[in-house]
Amino acid sequence: MKRNLTVRETLMISSMLFGMFFGAGNMIFPAALGVSAGNNILYAFGGMFLTAVGLPLLAVAALGITRTGSVLEIGTKVSGKFGLLFSLLLYLTIGPLFAVPRCASTSFAIGAVALGDGFDPAVALAVFSLLFFSAVFVFSRHPGGLMTWIGKYLNPLFLLLLFCLIAAALLQPVSPLAAAVPSGKYLQAGYAFAGGFLEGYNTLDALAGLAFGIVVVDAVRASGVEEAGAVAGATIRAGFFSCLLMGFVYLLLSVVSAQSAPLCGDCKNGSEILGVIAHHYFGSGGALLLFAIVTMACLKTAIGLVTSCAEAFSQMFPGGPGYRFWSVVFILASMLIANLGLTTIVTWCVPVLMFLYPLAIALILLAILGEWLKFGKAVYLSVMSLTAAEAAFDFAHTMLPLLREDSSLRPLFLWGSGLAAEYLPFFAEGFGWLVPALAGLLLGMLLDKRQKEGSR
Repeated sequence: MKRNLTVRETLMISSMLFGMFFGAGNMIFPAALGVSAGNNILYAFGGMFLTAVGLPLLAVAALGITRTGSVLEIGTKVSGKFGLLFSLLLYLTIGPLFAVPRCASTSFAIGAVALGDGFDPAVALAVFSLLFFSAVFVFSRHPGGLMTWIGKYLNPLFLLLLFCLIAAALLQPVSPLAAAVPSGKYLQAGYAFAGGFLEGYNTLDALAGLAFGIVVVDAVRASGVEEAGAVAGATIRAGFFSCLLMGFVYLLLSVVSAQSAPLCGDCKNGSEILGVIAHHYFGSGGALLLFAIVTMACLKTAIGLVTSCAEAFSQMFPGGPGYRFWSVVFILASMLIANLGLTTIVTWCVPVLMFLYPLAIALILLAILGEWLKFGKAVYLSVMSLTAAEAAFDFAHTMLPLLREDSSLRPLFLWGSGLAAEYLPFFAEGFGWLVPALAGLLLGMLLDKRQKEGSR
C-alpha cells in the first residue's frame, strides 16, 4: 500500500481540482472587481481572496482533516436531518439550479459577441446549450477518467490560452494601475475589502470545495493511497496547490481589468469587460480567443460539478438510482435552466448564496476547529441554528429587489430586513452572521461543558 502520492500524481490531482474550480464565475467576477475597485484593487482582492481562495482551501482541508468523504458526513455532526438538507441545497445550487447552467450561459454570452448580429438569440442559446451539455455528458460518463481529461488535457490547454490574453494585457497596459479610479462601494479601502469579500461568494467555490472533496478523495485512492491519514494529507496538499494557482490567476485578472478600465465604460458585467479587453489586444480574433478560453473553463467545471453532484446523490440515496441516472437528470435540468439566460441565473443566485454561504463558512470552521478542540454536538447545533436564523434575514434582504410590489411575501421580507438592519451588527455590510455565529459558539461550549460535568 502506498503511503504518499508522487510529485507527478499530486500535481495531476491539483490540476484536476483547479480545473473543476475555475469556471465561469472565476473569470467574470475578478474582471468586474478590477474595473470597480480601481486603484483599491489590492484591498478588494484581499477580501475576495478570503472567500474565493481561502474558503475553498479550508473546505477541502475540512474534508481531509475530518477524514470524511463528503459534506453529508460533516453535516451529520449537527444532525442527520441537517446534514441531508444542507447537502441537498448545496449540491442543487452548485449543480443544476445555478452553477452548471451558468457555465453554459456564460460561454454563450461570450460566443454571441464572436457571432455578431443576424441570429435569433433564443434559438442560438438553445443550440449552443444542447452542444455544450452533450460534451458534458460524454466526458462525465466515466468519472474515474476526470484526472486524465481535466488534469492532463483540458486544464493545461485552458491555462495556455488564458495566459496569452493576460500576458498581452500586462505587457502593454491601457493605463497605469495607480490611475484607475474606484467606484461605488470600492471608494474606501475598508469598504473595498468588504465588497471583495462578498463578491467572492459569487464564484461558488467554498460550496464547490465541499462538493469536490468526494472526487479528490476518490482520485487519491485510485492512485493507490488507502490509509485514512495519508488520504487526508494528500487531499490537503492537492487543495493547497490548486487554490494557490487560483489566487494567482484571480490577481492577474483583477489587475489587468483595473488597468483596462478606460476601455470598459459601457460594460455591464465581467463577460463584457473581458470581451472588450480581448478585442483591444487581438482585434476581431479576440472574441474567438476569449470564447475558446471561457468555453474551456466552463466545460471542465461543468463536468466536475455534474460528476460530483451525481456521485453525491447516488451515495445519499443508496437504494435509489445510480450515478448514470443522476448525471443525466442533472445535465437535462441544467440545459433547460441555461436557456433562461445569464442575467436571470446570476440574479436569482444571489439570495440563495447569501443564505448558504454563512452556513458553509460556519460548518467549515466548525469541522476544522472541532477536530482540535473536540466540540460536542451542542456546539455544532447552537452555532448552526443561530447562523441559519441570521442567514434567513440575509435571504429576505436580497430577495426584496426580486419581488413584485404586490407580492404577498414583500411585507414579511421588508419587516425581516428592517429588523436585522436595526439590531444585527454588520448586517448592512453583509457580515450579519458573525455575531450570531460567535454567540452560538460560546453558548454551545457552555452547554457542552455542563453536559460533560453532569456525566461525571
